[in-house]
Amino acid sequence: MHRLRVIALLSLLASGLAARDRTLDIYWIDSEGGGSTLIVTPAGESVLVDTGNPGGRDPRRIRQVATEIAGLSRIDHVVITHFHADHFGGLAELAALMPVGALYDKGVPEGSPDGRPQDMRWTLMSRPYKDARVEKRATLAAGDTLPLRQAEGSPRLTLTCLGANQKFINAPAGASPNPLNGSVPPKAADSTDNANSIVLLLEFGGFRFFDGGDLTWNVEERLVSPVNLAGTVDLYQVNHHGLDVSNNPVLIRSLQPTVSVMNNGPRKGTSKSAMDALRSTPSVEAIYQVHENVREDRENTTDKSMIANHGDPAAGVVKGVEHGDPAAGCKAHHIQCSVAADALHFTVHVPSTGHSRTFKTRTRN
Repeated sequence: MHRLRVIALLSLLASGLAARDRTLDIYWIDSEGGGSTLIVTPAGESVLVDTGNPGGRDPRRIRQVATEIAGLSRIDHVVITHFHADHFGGLAELAALMPVGALYDKGVPEGSPDGRPQDMRWTLMSRPYKDARVEKRATLAAGDTLPLRQAEGSPRLTLTCLGANQKFINAPAGASPNPLNGSVPPKAADSTDNANSIVLLLEFGGFRFFDGGDLTWNVEERLVSPVNLAGTVDLYQVNHHGLDVSNNPVLIRSLQPTVSVMNNGPRKGTSKSAMDALRSTPSVEAIYQVHENVREDRENTTDKSMIANHGDPAAGVVKGVEHGDPAAGCKAHHIQCSVAADALHFTVHVPSTGHSRTFKTRTRN
């Protein structure tokens, strides 16, 4: 009887330790200005948001991070935010490289997602996507949640679609108006599929992560105005790679993120307006970039160790950085966020530079 009690106690301790060790991990994979964000839950389930470009490079990079860094053998869920090649183009090739479970999107357009008549490019691009080898397909709409497993002993985990095709969740009864309403002028209406992007909110206990795909300026404001439907977040994936047609200051100041991560390219994104919006938001403590901006405008975060990839891959030259290893060509380094098992703090790692910084999860009412 004593031996059975000891075994039971050891089993209980082991399960408790396992629960405390279960982090939530987010990886930004280098698609050089495309979208590919990998989430690994405390239960070991994986969600890939967007699959980068077609052509082999990005699907191979996704598989490498998924298998060699995250230790996965399959991708359980894939969410495609919208139908531009840098976000959905790699799906078919990725599915040929490793098993893919459920595929979620906002509904495949019958014609060009940007409304172009007789768009042969769309016909050619969409065919592999429609024929891709996945286990099942589903359409996401505002308010839908992915059926994710909960890890025993861990805080509750949810991944919610806040909106798709410019339709958002309903405002809660009695919600207060956003005081930032009307504080920033609108821009010209966006007729591209960027404006139709799926908007995702990942919640793990008190930790909240926002991924809005390539949502654009006027629609961003509608998400948080007249009522803030997203609330505040700890981590903000910078919309649309940091382009100036997105990242409305009303959105960023309403989300009040502590940390932002930009999945930009060496010449794509990192616009002055997006960087100014991030820098002028009082809550933002750190701005991370997948790539250094090598354009003439040179808009970059202040600390170079918070940039995963440096230099100009097109020129075949990569500048040396502190803690870095100068080399020729793009090394496709990733950025990782690990949320503690109790969800009370999170750490952002840039393995290529040795940077690591821990932030407290915001306390919310």
